[in-house]
Amino acid sequence: MKVTYHGHAVVKIEVKGKRILIDPFITGNELCDLDASTVEADAILLSHGHNDHVGDTVTIAKRTDCLVVAPVELSDFLSTKGVKTHPLNLGGSFDFDFGTVKLTKAFHSSSYTDEDGSVLYTGMPAGILFYAEGKTIYHAGDTGLFSDLKLIGERNNIDVAFLPIGDNFTMGPDDAVVAAEWVQAKQVVPIHYNTFPVIKQDPHAFVERLEKGIGKVLRPGEGLVLE
Repeated sequence: MKVTYHGHAVVKIEVKGKRILIDPFITGNELCDLDASTVEADAILLSHGHNDHVGDTVTIAKRTDCLVVAPVELSDFLSTKGVKTHPLNLGGSFDFDFGTVKLTKAFHSSSYTDEDGSVLYTGMPAGILFYAEGKTIYHAGDTGLFSDLKLIGERNNIDVAFLPIGDNFTMGPDDAVVAAEWVQAKQVVPIHYNTFPVIKQDPHAFVERLEKGIGKVLRPGEGLVLE
């Protein structure tokens, strides 16, 4: 299994010959190294409905005919756009041919601003647990610090955790350090920073505060191979 970071909260998982994109905010994301018109995907996983996470989902899903897995209300909305979807809700999981996806709590908000300027409520935000080939990936989505992160860590043997550090819209570095302790992942990768001025952070300074050896700053396009 290979997991690659692509800027902001965009993560790609390659497993079982499949390519899974998480929160593919590509167009308008200057930190992303992908091209929405050419990137390939067999599935897209979405944590919540904000535009900087849904991103290019509809464009990619229509071009590749891939499945979009998302919280129920967001899934229902995207299905009206002609996209194949599979709805999940918090605490629920489903076994797909590429792996198992489970949604966890995330303390945040969730809405989508459509092209006409209308704002649509898109259900509860989520974190994403992904299980395949004996490995566990945790993408926390956009969240503040909350005590149930301890439970997620206790109940899962997490190989890599992607945690937001940007502050302002999510937890900042101080809270993310605590979150890293609680989820007990073997490796922690900071996400959701430096895309906008209000979430400017130093990921290296964050990693230096973690337990020695577990933090890893990935540049867009860099990845980790899990064996």
